[in-house]
Amino acid sequence: MLTQFRQRFRGPRLGTKLALMGLALLIVPWFSYRQLVEMERLLVQGQSQAQLLTAEGISTLFNGRDDLFNDLPLNLEDFQPLYAQPLINVIRLDAQIDDWGDAIEQQYLTFGSLDGDQDSDFALLLGERADYLYVYMRIQDQSVIYRDPEYLRLDNADHIQLNFIRADGEDGRVSLIFQNSDQVTGFAMDEQWRYAATGVADNRVQGRLRYDESADQIHVEFRFPLALLGSRRYFGMTYVDVDDSVRRETARITRTLPNAGKQSFDLVVLGTPEVRNIVQGLGYSGARILVIDNQSRVRAEAGAIQTKNQQAPELTPWLDVAGLFSTVRPWLHQLIMGEPLAPTDLARSDVKDSAADKVIRASLGGEPIALRNRISDTQEMILAAHPIISADSVIGTVVVEQDIDDILRFQRSSLEQVLLLSVFSLVAVFVALLAFAGRLAWRIRSLRQEASAAIDSYGRLRKAELQSQINAGDEIGDLSRSVSNMLEKLHQHNTFLESMPRTLRHEINNPLNTLSTSLQNLAEEYPQVDDSKYLASAKRGVHTIGSIVQNLADAANLDEALEAEELEAVDLNELLRSYVANSAQSYRGVRIAYQGPSGGAIAMIADYRIEQMLDKLVDNAVDFHRKGTAVRVQLDCFPGTLQISVSNRGPLMSDSVLKSAFDSMVSHRGPQNRLHFGLGLYVVRVIAEHHGGMAKAVNLSDGSGVAMIVQLPLAETTAGVTPIRP
Repeated sequence: MLTQFRQRFRGPRLGTKLALMGLALLIVPWFSYRQLVEMERLLVQGQSQAQLLTAEGISTLFNGRDDLFNDLPLNLEDFQPLYAQPLINVIRLDAQIDDWGDAIEQQYLTFGSLDGDQDSDFALLLGERADYLYVYMRIQDQSVIYRDPEYLRLDNADHIQLNFIRADGEDGRVSLIFQNSDQVTGFAMDEQWRYAATGVADNRVQGRLRYDESADQIHVEFRFPLALLGSRRYFGMTYVDVDDSVRRETARITRTLPNAGKQSFDLVVLGTPEVRNIVQGLGYSGARILVIDNQSRVRAEAGAIQTKNQQAPELTPWLDVAGLFSTVRPWLHQLIMGEPLAPTDLARSDVKDSAADKVIRASLGGEPIALRNRISDTQEMILAAHPIISADSVIGTVVVEQDIDDILRFQRSSLEQVLLLSVFSLVAVFVALLAFAGRLAWRIRSLRQEASAAIDSYGRLRKAELQSQINAGDEIGDLSRSVSNMLEKLHQHNTFLESMPRTLRHEINNPLNTLSTSLQNLAEEYPQVDDSKYLASAKRGVHTIGSIVQNLADAANLDEALEAEELEAVDLNELLRSYVANSAQSYRGVRIAYQGPSGGAIAMIADYRIEQMLDKLVDNAVDFHRKGTAVRVQLDCFPGTLQISVSNRGPLMSDSVLKSAFDSMVSHRGPQNRLHFGLGLYVVRVIAEHHGGMAKAVNLSDGSGVAMIVQLPLAETTAGVTPIRP
């Protein structure tokens, strides 16, 4: 089985081998990718160390400065805190939440009933930016009652009350009145919250409202200057709901009241001005610095991380390298590095917060830390934090947050270049290899075809030298010249072998003639020994040697002799009929039968050579026929072909014998017929091919014997031409 497999599969072809060798070039992008990944890690590590050093340097400015972190109550548990988140974006007062930033939904503070679905229930959102306190309220109310300008009182419509401690320590009261134009106007109020204290609106307090009828909600967005608040920033809010536009009586009131037993005001937790002034000049482009106290409150912030949304030019799909790279890179990273690319979970809004919380907790525990946080396919951050120490205790931490866009852009552009260069290089190399392989295969194929044509299917040498690739200077040229030299030597040897029968006939005939004459003279001189068996045996030997030499000479000279023969139009049917009739007298005791068509069968032949061919066929059939059976000669006419078959009843031939029956010097008669050298059927084949036909041997369909078949082309006679009839 293994031997059969090896015989069937001899290995890949030359083009396949070259293509496989070309795949070795994949090692170049493999090494390049690994090098770029390691370079990215080094750059990120360097930036992490730089951010950590920056955080450490800033933290030294606050080490031992407990006073900077004590401007808020020491214990927030005594107050109801209202945390104001630092705002990055510019806020438009349009009663829309989309400019407050991502994940802002989780920072709402709710007030009112437990389910939050009753009138006057509201959700509150606080933010700090540019010395203003921004407030966004989502109020549950089935209708909006706007202020009636004809009334001086301001408490007879839906409104919001703000109470706080001013910078001078006095109580501050401001009502936000809902106007028909959806504007929110602020008025300083008297102690009863009924009339405006000054009669004019306070332009420092501005806002806008939007009513959502589908959800029965009032959306209010306004800003409040931090300068109105004292350092303690005590602050409270109340929503007053009026449902009847005629009676205008207060229906419900919802406040941001602290828990029982606490101060009467809530506490707005904001950054510390002094701390903010210190870090304000320390920020740098692309980074944000946060100072956080030991209760995880943001006390100061400087700088901002600006997201770069550069609009990429529109590209055709086949030029979208960035899109292709984003699709291919996870698979490429897994294949080369053996590990998956850092996952991106955009559906989880707490990905960034969880990393920040981890950094803050670790640094407040006294451990400097730097983490890399991947928040999208194209954005990654490095968070570095260093604790602030005072009297061997941690009073806060400095967090430096910076994106690594420059590193990622460098890596992306480098990887895209490597990818493009690798693809183009591989394509170019493959095209070059395929062209080279095609050229090489064509040269080898042409050399093979010419070398194969130098020897025919029967092993006869047709050419003595090659022309293809004979002048090439490479190994194929060496091979061509070697084969050509080999053919030249074979030609010399074959010439010697072909001339040997004629030489042997000349050299052997002389002593044979002398021997034959001597035997004849001996028989005449001594008549009494004429009947001697020894003399008869000597005569048969001399005759046999002469026949062998003649057969060898005929076979060697047959091709040259056939070239000199002229073909004529002959009725092959009449020729065979006459031949069979004459052969009946030559083979005593053997019946030779002929069967042919009723009409003529014209072929362009040399009749003498056809008779010579028939002598060999009939002689072969007589030698192998079963005693008592006839040798049959038959002529059949087919479109364009005449077929001569000579069959006999006798032993069958194997497949290998059938294929080699007409080869030169091949005999299957057995050791008892040593005088036959396998030249008879070879002569048949040569004569048939010279006439444009072919010869083959087949077993009879009924398995009773063998038939030798010769096919010759049928001649197309023209008018006025009379075929030669024997």
